[in-house]
Amino acid sequence: MGTLTDVRIRSWIKVGAPVARADGGGLTFTLSAKGTAAWVLRYRFDGKPRELTIGRYPDITLAKARELATEARAKIQQGVDVAREKQKSRIDRAAAKSFRQLATDYMEKRFPDLAENTIKQRRHHIENVILPKLGNLAARDVTTSDVVALIETVGKRSQSVAELVFTAVSEIFKHAVARHAVTANPCAGISVSAICGKPIPKRQRLNLSAEELRVILPALPLMGDQNALAVKILLATCTRIGELTRAKWADINFEQAEWFVPDANSKSGRGFVVPLTPPVVRWFRELQEFSCGSTFVLPARQSRRRKNNGGDTHFEQRAINSMLHKLCDKLEAAHLQGETATSVRRFTPHDLRSTARSHLAKMGVHVIVAERCLNHSLGGLIAVYDQHDYMTERRTALELWTDFILACEADRDWIPKTLNVVPLRPTAA
Repeated sequence: MGTLTDVRIRSWIKVGAPVARADGGGLTFTLSAKGTAAWVLRYRFDGKPRELTIGRYPDITLAKARELATEARAKIQQGVDVAREKQKSRIDRAAAKSFRQLATDYMEKRFPDLAENTIKQRRHHIENVILPKLGNLAARDVTTSDVVALIETVGKRSQSVAELVFTAVSEIFKHAVARHAVTANPCAGISVSAICGKPIPKRQRLNLSAEELRVILPALPLMGDQNALAVKILLATCTRIGELTRAKWADINFEQAEWFVPDANSKSGRGFVVPLTPPVVRWFRELQEFSCGSTFVLPARQSRRRKNNGGDTHFEQRAINSMLHKLCDKLEAAHLQGETATSVRRFTPHDLRSTARSHLAKMGVHVIVAERCLNHSLGGLIAVYDQHDYMTERRTALELWTDFILACEADRDWIPKTLNVVPLRPTAA
């Protein structure tokens, strides 16, 4: 007993090499490779080796460590597993925290490992959906019934959102279990489908036919010139609605006929360049006249929305959805009255992407080039080994596609300008 001295301990710390030296009675001084000095009491309980971390040196002095070790040995002799007792005390303190504190700790510790889009989406669900319901409860008091009630409420509005909310709650409790903040995950053994029933089948993406495009494109000005230009740009560039509504004029290079979609605006979280055909460049220039000095290609039009966002913000993408639905209603009414020969199905901005992809295939565009036009990941070994950006091939494909769009808008026959690009063949990098 009492084999260590402060002089020897300080000399080991000065050297910095990992050390584990016994003082006697199970008390051991340890120095890790990272330089952390601590006291550990090693003992046996029910025949099994156990360890109790007493504290760090020099916060816990040699004399104090001996005193605490003596107290711990006395408890062990009385049948108390002191390491388990300390662990349980730590769990009890953590569980006494509110679920809000638990969620905050999860976001601080786990978000750095997630993709930016996942972080944005999950933060929204935690802060705006989960915490208003569970935030004030103690972490240990959240039950399976609380989780079920939350998912039932969200599922009435959207089962897909309910899935995302359930994932967020479950991940928070998995983190809590790993951190010994709670002893069990109340999400275990339940599922969204068991709570909300089978999900409603997702709506299939539309492929608007050439006949439908011949009706839709000339009618776009009924939405207003600015909206008509936006829809034509979406169709011709194969981009997502959010990528266009959040685009800034600084992203548009008129000289090189390119549009850069930054990481923050891309669904994949990785920025990419969209080649612009001459008609699309012209449409962007026409949009610039409507922007009134805004930094955004499609600035917000409502004064309330501009005021709430510091005076300059982007257009709300849901507004284009709404206007397209109204346009489709007008076109269907015109068809029923015999004014148009073709009935137009109701479509969304995302259907413009599936329409473009389907027509590119019909035109004989190589599948890889067509997928890159939509900024789809190629997946598998292709994504690993093929680092070519297909800019030349994509530009050629989009020129072919834009010619087709213009032909539909003018209600004239379409004849490919260059048949030798069908099918397109990727060039060497």
